[in-house]
Amino acid sequence: MVTSVTEGVKVCVITEYQPEYSNPAQSHFVFTYKVSIENRSEHTVKLLRRHWFIYDSDGIIREVEGEGVVGKQPTLEPGEIHEYVSGCNLKTSIGKMNGTYLVERLFDGRQFKVKIPEFVMIANFRLN
Repeated sequence: MVTSVTEGVKVCVITEYQPEYSNPAQSHFVFTYKVSIENRSEHTVKLLRRHWFIYDSDGIIREVEGEGVVGKQPTLEPGEIHEYVSGCNLKTSIGKMNGTYLVERLFDGRQFKVKIPEFVMIANFRLN
C-alpha cells in the first residue's frame, strides 16, 4: 500500500493483478486498484475531478482526466472515508500510475490538488 497526505486529505492505494481477465500472449494485462480517501482535515471537502498518468514499462504514457471517481463526486465530512475500486489495462506486465484529485473545501470554496501517490502494478508471474 502506498499513501500520501495533502492538506489533511489522505490517499491510500492497493493494487492487484487480475490474471483471469489478462491475456499476456496478446500483451493485455489487467490490474485493479482500491483507493481509500480519508478527510483528516477540519473542513468538509468534495472531490471534483481526477487526473491520472498511466505508464507502461515500454515508455507509453497515457493521461486520463475527468469528473469525480467511478461516477461519483463524494463529499467527505471530517473523519469520513470514501473507498472505491477501479481498473487499468496495460500493454506490459509492469506499469505505474499517479496523479491528483481536485478537491474543494466547502467552508470557503477553495480548491486544491490532492496528490495520488505513485503506485506500481506488476503481474504476479514477474515477481518469481
